[in-house]
Formats: sequence, C-alpha cells, structure tokens
Amino acid sequence: MTLFKHSAKPFALLCAAFLLNTAAHAADLIDTIASIKPSIVGIGTFLQLRSPAVSFVGTGFVVGNGLSVVTNAHVIPEEIDALHKETLQVTVANGSGTEYRDAVLVKLDRLHDLALLKISGAPLPVMKVGDSSTVREGQMLAFTGFPLTGILGFHPVTHRGMVSAVTVVATQAPSSRSLDARAIIQLQRDAYEVFQLDGTAYPGGSGSPLYDPASGVVLGVINKVLNVTKEAAITNPSGITYAIPSNFVRALLETK
Repeated sequence: MTLFKHSAKPFALLCAAFLLNTAAHAADLIDTIASIKPSIVGIGTFLQLRSPAVSFVGTGFVVGNGLSVVTNAHVIPEEIDALHKETLQVTVANGSGTEYRDAVLVKLDRLHDLALLKISGAPLPVMKVGDSSTVREGQMLAFTGFPLTGILGFHPVTHRGMVSAVTVVATQAPSSRSLDARAIIQLQRDAYEVFQLDGTAYPGGSGSPLYDPASGVVLGVINKVLNVTKEAAITNPSGITYAIPSNFVRALLETK
C-alpha cells in the first residue's frame, strides 16, 4: 500500500505530461495541414471525348520551383491516347474551386516507384523534402492526399500513422524458374528500405506526401497498402501502408 501511495503522484504527473505533449502535437498538425494543403494536387488524365473527361488516379505534391510535382510511378499511365488528344493533368484545389493544369513527365524511377512532373501555369506553394534517414520506428507522421474521390469528393484528406517498421523490399522475380544466380544478385542489388506504417491509405492516396506533423517536411511518399484485392482496400483495409523514403525523392530531383 505504501508503495502505491508513493508512486501515484509521479504517475499522475507522467499522465499530465503525456496529455500536454499530445495536445501540443495536435495543435502543430492543425497548423501544418493548413500550410501544406495548397501544395497537394491530384494526378490524372484529361480526354474530352470521355465521360467524365478527367480521370483521377492519384495524388502528388509540389516541390522545387513550384512547377515540379512528385508522385508515384505507378500513378502515371503507361499509355496516353495521343490520337484523341488525351493529356496528363494535375488538379489543384483552391479557394475559388478546382483548377486543371497540363503536365508532362520529366523523370521516372520505376524501381523506387517515383515520378517527377512539370506543370503549366503560375508556381504553387512548395513542400520541403527532408532527410529520411532521421526517421525512427515509433515516430508519428502524417500524410495528406485525395483518397476515394468518387465517394469523398475532391478534398484533401489527412491521416496519421506510426512508423511501425523500417523494412526491406525487393522486386519480385516473375517465377521461381527465373531465379538463377544472376537474377538473385540483381534482386539483392534492387532491395531497399521502405517505411511500414500502421495508418490506412485508400485508392487515390498513392503519391501522397508523408511528412512531419510539426514542420510539414516531407519524409516519404505513400505508395501502397497491404491488400489481397483492390476491393478489400475499401471494405476490409489491412491498416498496413508503405511509403518510399524521401531520400529517393531527393536523388530523383538531383539527377539530370
């Protein structure tokens, strides 16, 4: 009983400190979301003969000079119907409504599932890309994008997630028959670390920036969710999401 009485006060102080810290982080995130939302854009294609004319496929974020957009490589269509004047397009949500801008693919990094686009028009607010080597397991991060636009509409949506693990991924071999010595060596060379999060991302959120809630500095790019089927992403999400570390984004921006 004596031990319990002595430990009650320190425990109460710890609880109070935890609540104050949680409240401070929540306040930081509120301000951060407001500052980064103008940098979040939708990625899709425009084809006048199609209904709807704009086909939304993912999310991106503005970096650099305000006319550069980072997204996932798998978000970019493998083929554009140039014959019928289909174009790659970026959608911007602003105070006056929705703005559509033409975009062109500048760089593609399929190994790390990253793409860099150049957009037309006036420069947009940018996000700073930070050093992902500073990220630690247990760290809380946030990501903002355009999930389930057919249901939720074109509005930026923010989720939070803890870095559950820093794990290694590698390109899968087509079949076990192709796993000769050369293929195994190549798989080992292609392996790289990604962030595993306990937050849930949804279709349309691919390419969303993963950022520090306090500063808004980008530390990764959401690229996939652990699901058996696409339908399960909505009806029975696993709650396991993966993100590409931002140092691969920095490398993409620095290459000529």
